[in-house]
Amino acid sequence: MTFGERLTQLRKENGYITRKSFAEKINIPETTLRNYENDDREAGHAFLKQMSDFFNVSSDYLLGLTDEKEKFSSYQLKSSEYDQIEKYRSLDNYGKETISLILDREIHRMKQIHQHVNNSNSNTQVTRIIQYYQKLASAGTGEIIFQDMPVDRIEIPDIFEYKRVSYAIGVNGQSMEPLYNDGDILLVEPTCQIEIGEIGIFRIEDKAYVKKLSENELISLNRGYNNIPLTNDTKCMGRVVAKINENSAT
Repeated sequence: MTFGERLTQLRKENGYITRKSFAEKINIPETTLRNYENDDREAGHAFLKQMSDFFNVSSDYLLGLTDEKEKFSSYQLKSSEYDQIEKYRSLDNYGKETISLILDREIHRMKQIHQHVNNSNSNTQVTRIIQYYQKLASAGTGEIIFQDMPVDRIEIPDIFEYKRVSYAIGVNGQSMEPLYNDGDILLVEPTCQIEIGEIGIFRIEDKAYVKKLSENELISLNRGYNNIPLTNDTKCMGRVVAKINENSAT
């Protein structure tokens, strides 16, 4: 349903049978209302907000993007934020998944910053030591594992989000950019099974990969790299919980 069709529907549902009566109510020319309802003219943000408030429905409902009328009146968008939403809606599924991954990463980073500030204010920061396998999670064509494997020990914050983390592994390659870059340190929760859409460490024969799990393959976020089909030989070694940089690992 288009914006014009939805606007016409709401007008009639609310007792404004004629365009003239409704145009007078909202104080705009009848010709302008006709252009909106016929989708001959695109409504601006101000008119969209006016109609959202008038009919007490969400902007998404007005735009025909959902059939849910509920309006979250306590959440007010700035015009610049609305523009970002419009850009997000224009993306394909790959683009939306990439943005969601980056948002999750940045939200987690901000939580870490706030926690670090709180810990600094109290002059305490509890840490613990885990093993770090350097640059063995391939974001490329596969890294040999269990052969002269370099192992260090690093300190990580002993926080709730990391309670199941038991080892760290370094990223080698670019196939998971922009989320993970070459040299990043990933904190891993050992598990043999993760959910579709999660990122994990996988073993195929004697090589280790960091990839996103789908139903039939391991996904590379960087489109310059091929995905890897799942087989009976594909083994999950753990779930990636977070990324830290070398400065935050001691």
